[in-house]
Formats: sequence, C-alpha cells, structure tokens
Amino acid sequence: MPATASTAILSFAARQEARTHELEDIDGLVRLYRAKVYRYVAYSINDADLAESITQDCFVKAYANRASFRGDCSVSTWLMSIATNLVRDHVRTQKFKFWRNFRATAADVTDMSHQISSRASSPESALIARERVQGVHAALATLSERQRSVFVMRFLEEMDLAEIAEATGMPVNTVKTHLHRAVTAIRAQLGPNASTLGGTR
Repeated sequence: MPATASTAILSFAARQEARTHELEDIDGLVRLYRAKVYRYVAYSINDADLAESITQDCFVKAYANRASFRGDCSVSTWLMSIATNLVRDHVRTQKFKFWRNFRATAADVTDMSHQISSRASSPESALIARERVQGVHAALATLSERQRSVFVMRFLEEMDLAEIAEATGMPVNTVKTHLHRAVTAIRAQLGPNASTLGGTR
C-alpha cells in the first residue's frame, strides 16, 4: 500500500476514534454543542419550552446510541441529524401545535440578524434588524418542514450543503432544490427586507 494511502487511512481512523471518544463525555458534549442544537430547534419550531425539551432529548439519544456512531461525519453534524429527526417526529405525531401564534422564541436572534441586516449599531438599525428577524419567523412558518430545516441550517448555522445533506439524509441536489424554494418563498414574503439573503450555494 502506498505511503500516502496508508497515512490517509491512519488519519481517518484517528479522527474516528477522537470523535467516538468525544461522545463518551456527555457533559463536554452538552457544553460544546447545546447552544447550536437548541438554536436550530428553536428556530425550527418557534417554541422555547419545547425546543428545550427536544434539545435534551437529542443529547440523551446521542449518548444512548453513541455506539452506533460511525465517525464518518462530525459530531456536530450527527447531532443535527438527530435533532432534525426529533423535530420531524414531533410534527408527524402532532405532539405540539406547530408555530403557534408565530411568537418569538427565547433563541438568540443576533446570528440571524447578521444574515439579513446590516451591522449598523444605532438603536434604529437594531430595531429594524429585530423586525426583520420577526418577519423571517413568520415567513418560515409558510415553508414545508424540509424547506425550513435546510434554510435554518444554511443561514443560521452556516452549514455547507454537504453537511446539510448528511444531517437531513437528503441528496445534495435535493437540498439545493429545497433551499432554492425556501429562499424564493422568503424573498417573496419579505420583499426588500430579504435583499441581503445569500444564494443557495
């Protein structure tokens, strides 16, 4: 076996071992990834209390199933796939009323504001940014579950298309299709306020 191939295999094995070992430390896992998972779930369902419950379920499930983690993706992506499935399960079984009242969640909206507004620091600009975020919340409510998931992963969590595909179990081209439809729908809903949303690549 060529040296370069052998080195690559050893490097991959080392990464797998490190990722698997990371799952053994539940406290460290929660400390590193809780905010990311919670933010994604909260933006997906717009219910702070339920998002907290699903986030806890996500880490419990991840720890309980850590032996099944193959290590061929990052721990973060694996957790996002678990969170996505939990959200889907709740939607399908109607355990909660989805997007009730379009009310704001306890999630930090700062990151989303950066995606759709300028970084101006005046009170007026901050108010406009918050209003735009609320507009995005309402616009997201009109999307399908898959469109909403890929939109939040792409623009809030800044995941690339391959990571989104891994987390959702969809082919990259399908992710692109859902993302394009989501961006088109939200731009139509928000009008000029959506002018700074990025593309679907």
